[in-house]
Order: sequence, then structure tokens, then C-alpha cells
Amino acid sequence: MYATLKLEVKGAVATVTLNRPEARNAMSAQLMREMIRCAQRLGAKRELDAVIVRGAGRWFSAGADLKDAARWGNRSLPLDEQREVARLGFAMARAWEELPQITLAAIEGYCIGGGLALAVSLDWRVIVEDAFVSFPEIALGIPLTWGTLPRLVNLVGPARAKRLTILCERMPAREALAMGLVDYVTPPGKSLQVAREVARKVKALPRHSVRMSKESINAYANIGAHAAGHMAHDQVQLAAASPEAKAARAAFARGRRVAARSGSS
Repeated sequence: MYATLKLEVKGAVATVTLNRPEARNAMSAQLMREMIRCAQRLGAKRELDAVIVRGAGRWFSAGADLKDAARWGNRSLPLDEQREVARLGFAMARAWEELPQITLAAIEGYCIGGGLALAVSLDWRVIVEDAFVSFPEIALGIPLTWGTLPRLVNLVGPARAKRLTILCERMPAREALAMGLVDYVTPPGKSLQVAREVARKVKALPRHSVRMSKESINAYANIGAHAAGHMAHDQVQLAAASPEAKAARAAFARGRRVAARSGSS
């Protein structure tokens, strides 16, 4: 059913695994489309109380797939198709934010860029103590979009949101917990276990009251969010095509190649 995801349902809890370990679960256009479809499918399952998202292998996600030609090499496509592709991240995050069930991210290794944008669209984040999170977009010449900025401000406040987005600060697990970016810190390898424990607590509560409370909290928290993010995909298209953005991505790619050669020598 899915090429880039794994879906497991046990009782009232579903677990979705980002399944591109060869690419550190980077978010391709295909993966994002499958995540949108998966959210639509899970949202219709009334018997589910919680959904956990995790990454295959040693990472949650390396973020947007910079090698995905469907996202970055699509200048020959009609403008409406380019805009549809650019909007995928926003649509994915919103689809997961709007799930009626309680949602959790189980983070191992690291959660970067688009991976973290997905994680902050979920209700809670469980992270292992040796992991880190970061938003490197601006360093790559791309503004942080996907509707993430309002969610980030809600979680950590304006000043810390600016540190994370403008300075691209890498946050270790404990510091991310202290600022309110994540909710639980666990020993390595235990993020899924702890997420399942939290899901069991949710399952033990009256379902309708839980869902009504989530809807009310999200409705208040998201006032004005659409105004802040409705044109973000056009910002990405514009900024990503600029000479400085192309140079930043090229420098990033060179740095990765040097690091790979150093690691193999």
C-alpha cells in the first residue's frame, strides 16, 4: 500500500514508520503524499485513540530530501504543478495536525528540518537523551515554512523560535525539553516504548472528552496560523531559486561529500 511508510495497527494504537532508512528517512515528494493519504485513512478509524510516528533505522528524519528531483528539479513543470509540489509539506503537516486522535513522535538519533516540522505538528514529542533537533533551512537559503512558525511560537515563544529558525541552533534533547520543544526524554532506544506508554494512558481516558479537548486547544492555538503560512510554498519557490540559496545548498552538499570521504578514509 505504501512504498515509503510502514503502518502497524495494534488495538487502539497505530504506529507509522517513515521507511527510507537509506536516505535517513528524508522527506521526498512521494513520502509526503503517502503521509497525507495515511493521515486521511487513520483519521477515519474511529476505533483508534493514538497514532505514533517514528523513523526507520537510527534516525527520525533528515528533513526535506534535497536530492529529490520531483521537488528541486521541477522548473520545467507548469507553475501550478510546481506550486502543488511546494505545498506538499504544508499539506502533510496540516493533515497530521488535524487528526482527531492523539499523535506522538518517537524520535531517535536526530530530527531535522522537515522532520521536525512534522514532529511539531503532532501533539507530543518523545526524544532519546542522545538525540538532537534542528531547523537548518535558513542556512540553506530557504525560509522555514510548512506552517511551522506559528506552531513553533506556540511551543517555545517568539524569541526561542527565532533562535531555532534564524540562527539554526542545534538543540540537544535536554535543552529542547527545557524550552518546551519536546515533552519526554528517554534513554536511547526507548522512544517508541515511552510513546506507547503515553498512548496507553490516553486509551484509558474517555475518548470523546479527549478529542473535544484536543480540538478546542488546537482551535485556540491556531488562530491566525493560516494568515501566517498560506503563501509559504510560494516563498520557498522564490527563495530556493535565488543565487544565494543555490550556493548555500551547493556548499552543504560539498560539506557532506567531504565528511563522507573523511569517514571512509
